[in-house]
Amino acid sequence: MSETQVYDMIVVGGGPGGYTAALYAARAGLSTLVLEKLSAGGQMALTEEIDNYPGFEDGIDGFTLAEKMQQQAERFGARSEYAQVERMDLTASPKILETSGGLFYARTVVLATGANPRELGLANEAALTGRGVAYCAACDGMRYKGKTVVVVGGGNSAAADAMLLSRVAQKVILVHRRDTLRAAKIYHQPLMQAENIEFRWDSIVTELLGEDKLTGVKLKNVNTGEETLLPCDGVFISVGRKPATQLVQDQLELDRGGYIAADETTRTNLPGVYAVGDVRSKPVRQVVTAVADGATAVHMAEEYLAGGN
Repeated sequence: MSETQVYDMIVVGGGPGGYTAALYAARAGLSTLVLEKLSAGGQMALTEEIDNYPGFEDGIDGFTLAEKMQQQAERFGARSEYAQVERMDLTASPKILETSGGLFYARTVVLATGANPRELGLANEAALTGRGVAYCAACDGMRYKGKTVVVVGGGNSAAADAMLLSRVAQKVILVHRRDTLRAAKIYHQPLMQAENIEFRWDSIVTELLGEDKLTGVKLKNVNTGEETLLPCDGVFISVGRKPATQLVQDQLELDRGGYIAADETTRTNLPGVYAVGDVRSKPVRQVVTAVADGATAVHMAEEYLAGGN
């Protein structure tokens, strides 16, 4: 239900960036509310094993790490509300957030809404996600050490994923619908020189094979229509991401990719509004960089609340 309380900070999104901001804000004595539509963790919660987050020498699954982050923030007084944010007025004073659970008001807002991988839209893609279908080479690449993997895409993300996977997989097959990469030229020579990377040009994935786990993919040549079956242990879909900025695109400055234009300070073009994690413009999108953003956002928010910029 609607509240008349004005929070010092409302965090929209309960991923690692969001709950780190909540932790730092609550510890700083700021009244803090996290609005999350589903459950803690965001994309991180869907990751079966995280090996590159410091402090967990044996790795940790994303769902458990998300729960720990939520519990830690709430131990210091942060509150969580499960509600869908439907509209925001970030220019108002205080800022107004309309949700499925009523109205909420805040002096500062941290946007931690994340970005979702673009999917291929194939029939059993969701069912095989985590069972051979993946969207993050840095997160899941080590699971395919010594195996054969397919990377789908031709941009910078796909090129970077292919290079990373070439260092752990036995073979990497890059599938691209065109006859040349769209990725920056800096990637081309290393990819061509890698002995365990091969290319399937002018091709698209039309089917993911397997029931309980992925066993291969079906490819179609876009020029000839020829179809081939390609056995593999994993497929990494690297065709871009969709930042969750629908609610703010008329209020905040976005970059060409649709991400919120915010630098390492996390400040946006509106005073008292900050963007953290995958939703903001940044070169690396990982759990550890989202966490860093959350801490930075609270520092900037404290300055703003104290009368600074």
